[in-house]
Amino acid sequence: MKRDVVYDLIIPSSSYFIESVPTLLMNDGQDYEQLELETLARNHYQNGGEAFVFVGIHTNENRLKEYGTSNIPDYKGRGSLATAYMNFIVSELLISLRNNYPIIVNFSKTGFCGFSLGGLSAIDIAWENPHLFSKVGVFSGSFWWRDKAYEDGYQDDIDRIMHNKIRNSEHKKGLKFWFECGTNDETADRNNNGIIDAIEDTLDLISELRKKNYSDEDITYVEVKGGEHNFGTWKKVFPNFLEWFLKN
Repeated sequence: MKRDVVYDLIIPSSSYFIESVPTLLMNDGQDYEQLELETLARNHYQNGGEAFVFVGIHTNENRLKEYGTSNIPDYKGRGSLATAYMNFIVSELLISLRNNYPIIVNFSKTGFCGFSLGGLSAIDIAWENPHLFSKVGVFSGSFWWRDKAYEDGYQDDIDRIMHNKIRNSEHKKGLKFWFECGTNDETADRNNNGIIDAIEDTLDLISELRKKNYSDEDITYVEVKGGEHNFGTWKKVFPNFLEWFLKN
């Protein structure tokens, strides 16, 4: 299935044209204005911040098909186009950016971030392509993504797709991870242990990463007290994420 893809691009002024700059891709780019990114970028440069490129990739009515985990749709068949979307990012978008914008010569520091289901998509694409991405940011990630319905005998240990991907993979050298959850992301608590599913699923994913020998230097977890599953919360922590992305 082919479609035209719209993206918003923020690049430094010509005075910053250097051999390579950090490049940050973001899912749900149609919502980037809710993050007030142009103001954030302007303030960043006025304070002498490092040059970077931002690419906000718009989604459309096929969001539930394009976002998800490549090669493995969920139990309802959602994410059926996730592999095609990943291939677009890797084989078309990155190449187009290199060819059309002289400032983007070398993706020496390339990140991918997203929110909710877009966050799941971002980490999946980075995990499958560690030769192209060095950092990934997930805000309120949809790590509940599963291959079995609750009523069909779902179990945390074997049915969460992204957890299984990491569990069944080798360490991906060079990747670093930034996770955010809000304590009010949701109210669901499927195992009644007093921890909402959004937080528990994220912490369990971090545990899988640690089992693959990722250290505290590789993983950042931010829990926002009272934080909700919306851009009002994500906007508040995005400057911290951007600072993390640009350092090192």
